Amino acid sequence: MSVQVLTWVIDQVKKGQRIAIATVINAKGSVPGKPGARLALNSKGDSFGTVGGAGLELKIQNNLEKLLNDKTDSRRKKGGVIETFQLYKDAKGKEVTALDSLCGGRVTVSMEVIEPMPHILIAGGGHVGKCVAIVADSLGWDYSVFDVRKDYSNNEKYPLAVETITSSAKLFLDSENSESIKRFSDILLLGHDWAVDQELLLGLLKIKGEENRPRIGAIGSKSKWSSFRNEALENGIKESWFNSARCPIGLEIGAETPEEIGLAVCAEILVLEKNISDPKN
Repeated sequence: MSVQVLTWVIDQVKKGQRIAIATVINAKGSVPGKPGARLALNSKGDSFGTVGGAGLELKIQNNLEKLLNDKTDSRRKKGGVIETFQLYKDAKGKEVTALDSLCGGRVTVSMEVIEPMPHILIAGGGHVGKCVAIVADSLGWDYSVFDVRKDYSNNEKYPLAVETITSSAKLFLDSENSESIKRFSDILLLGHDWAVDQELLLGLLKIKGEENRPRIGAIGSKSKWSSFRNEALENGIKESWFNSARCPIGLEIGAETPEEIGLAVCAEILVLEKNISDPKN
């Protein structure tokens, strides 16, 4: 069961879900969950595994929900939680949490949150896209590459990419839905053709709607972005949806070359991941 839980966790993280996981690390006496038993909960409320059931499991599941709801910066500073439960209703003492049970055993459980690593969709495999991929490689981030041109989205040019996708923007959008698109933390519109970027932007905003994931950003000027905005509103995109995207992308570090732009873009994603602050303020 432990391996099955970990497999489920990895699958959920790859889909962009945040996971809280509890693991029994010590047990004494009569307890329902033995060391190594695990219970995982994703950000949608789906759970997998068990730490023994009954009151212990309900208490731990509630604690996992609280961990998922904690602010990211606060949780990173505090880390996870280790809690000892006494399975006896009359247990006393500050070192344990008493449960309404007659088993009499004691169990210690660790609880932590696993955040999905960035998975960037590089929509445009040209010079800047290649530099974003190089920085992502050094950070251990996943990335996929989309381009309407086969020469710019293939395994030879991007051997470490999770996916290389060559198709029209329409075919790509038709193959995605609001759940599948969440495998990407960020979609970067870096295309050589503004029309392709615009089609992708409008289609992606319609797919994800109010969802926070993925973040969408485009390279380009303010006038280009203003044109995209007008087109979006004319095509029924809610202004709040459009305002969740951003252009230009990248921290303001004076970047000029593709290499510098790739660094600035990934630095901005790192800021957004850690919820440090709004990099545009």
